[in-house]
Amino acid sequence: MTAITLRPLAATDSIEALTALLHASYASLAAQGWNFTAVNQSVQTTRERVEAGQAFVALSASGELVGTVTIAPPKRPDGRYLGDPVPDCYTQPDTAILAQLAVHPACRGQGVAERLMDIAEDWAHAQGYAHVALDTAVPAEALRRRYERRGYARIGDVQWAGKTYRSVLMRKALGSASASVSREGSAA
Repeated sequence: MTAITLRPLAATDSIEALTALLHASYASLAAQGWNFTAVNQSVQTTRERVEAGQAFVALSASGELVGTVTIAPPKRPDGRYLGDPVPDCYTQPDTAILAQLAVHPACRGQGVAERLMDIAEDWAHAQGYAHVALDTAVPAEALRRRYERRGYARIGDVQWAGKTYRSVLMRKALGSASASVSREGSAA
């Protein structure tokens, strides 16, 4: 297994490279007909999404960007989320929102996505959030099962404007046994 280091996104990291990683990571979903936002989002959208919360990145031993996730505070009830009205579960004061989970196709199967989710959930727990919410395509069964294995439960669904699929909304309670944020610098 290749050594992977996780850390918070730094001001010196390239948003262009992060956007390219998202496009590469979501290409297999696009090939299935699912137009997730990250399939072709602009650099400006990537910037806005990471600035709304805390982004983490996964780096290979050579320093190449191979994964990312963003965890953000709840949205304002009267606000918008990527241009759409905000679902109720994304406005709860005790709920952080997980988005933009991506791993480069060449690095899949090494546990990088799990480690990125760990660090995002740990961040949310350390900030005092009791839950983490996310959404994914209803037909993306493998993704839904991944989240269910981590303790996420379906709490509703939503049809985002312009999407070729309906999304399932999922939420997980963060327990006091959540692992510590000290994992962020570890390699595996």
